Amino acid sequence: MSHVFPRHTKSSLPTAVSGEGCYLVDSNGKRYFDGSGGAAVSCLGHGDEEIIEAIKEQASSLPFAHTGFFTSQPAEDLADLLIANAPAQIDRVFFNNGGSEAVESAIKLARQYYLEIGQGERCHLIARKQSFHGNTLGALSAGGNEWRRKPFAPLMIDTSHISPCYTYRDRNYEESEFDYGQRVANELETQILEIGPNKIMGFMAETVVGATLGAVTAVNGYFRRIREICDKYEVLLILDEVMCGMGRTGTLFACEQEDVVPDIVVIAKGLGAGYQPIGAMLCSAKIYETFEKGSGFFQHSHTYMGHPLACATGKAVVNAILERGLLNNVVEMGDKLNTALVTHFGQHPHIGDIRGRGLFIGVEFVFDRETKQPFDPSTGLNKKLKQAAMDAGLICYPMGGTVDGVNGDHLLLAPPFIMNDNQVGEIIERLDIAIANSL
Repeated sequence: MSHVFPRHTKSSLPTAVSGEGCYLVDSNGKRYFDGSGGAAVSCLGHGDEEIIEAIKEQASSLPFAHTGFFTSQPAEDLADLLIANAPAQIDRVFFNNGGSEAVESAIKLARQYYLEIGQGERCHLIARKQSFHGNTLGALSAGGNEWRRKPFAPLMIDTSHISPCYTYRDRNYEESEFDYGQRVANELETQILEIGPNKIMGFMAETVVGATLGAVTAVNGYFRRIREICDKYEVLLILDEVMCGMGRTGTLFACEQEDVVPDIVVIAKGLGAGYQPIGAMLCSAKIYETFEKGSGFFQHSHTYMGHPLACATGKAVVNAILERGLLNNVVEMGDKLNTALVTHFGQHPHIGDIRGRGLFIGVEFVFDRETKQPFDPSTGLNKKLKQAAMDAGLICYPMGGTVDGVNGDHLLLAPPFIMNDNQVGEIIERLDIAIANSL
């Protein structure tokens, strides 16, 4: 009998015992292609000897030193590496243990920033519907997924949510994509004016929406308009790249492709590639200098932040992404996988949309392609897809509630950056079996 408290008490999961490259192996010897990198985590695949060696080397010299007493060379080195490759004006790195913690750090930094400059009335955060920013209470408050939020709503901070940039479902037929993007971006200005510009501390959005919508990218010009609105009302722009960052979309930071620079950006998942738990909140020089000239103290910390072993791992992972040419492979393999998906499933009667960027691709399922009517939630399609894919030897990331938190189903593909041409066909073959056995 297990004493582990699992995600679902009625689930019976296989036991993973080993991993090699793009594959995981369970205790029965069955091999699975890791088509979602867990949750877009395992960007370098499994068993990477260079990363493992970096972990061993750091563990043998300094596994831990509390940041209340010391800095460490791995933390300094990883921060330097990230800033050297970050968008302009981003200058400081605050390390965390994962994505939810990084988002919490961003929210608290935004609040304290305004306290530092004498605008303590700014305490309200605006985010987007159908977003996911983490499962701690602050991050859950920022998230816009009603299914996740509902049980804990009485415990949450007050947050407002505007529409996502979800072209497939929300663009009117008479609108161009650009005009649609401007319309939904302008909801931010409307919300700021409704609440009061002097009360807003930040706007948070996933640069490419991950688990909740399934790799939904913004249309051209959307984020530039968002940046303009934030600048106009002196609101901090916080971009969540926990899932879509660290090369997942073809550039180290996803916002590089949007031609905007955030005030704060959060990363995790691919930063440690699954070899160590690590996340980070990065902020602009302007924000940091405000603290430096003011109280000098960010009233937020965790015991394991800046963990030397995790930071040494993160440094090895980021160097591997940059030095092995993996960003080019993400673009190349992403294009090939997307083309193969469209070729094989583009006219499937129950697939409405195939979208994404790089090796971050979503497939949305519909009951009726013409009307875009989703399947009835009672069918549990996303759960059937997950099990059928596992049976076929494919790990993917299906989710429900795509449309409004209740209705709609999609699956997310986020395979390791090291995948090759042959594995594109493998994904298609196994996904075909899973879909046929689920619908």
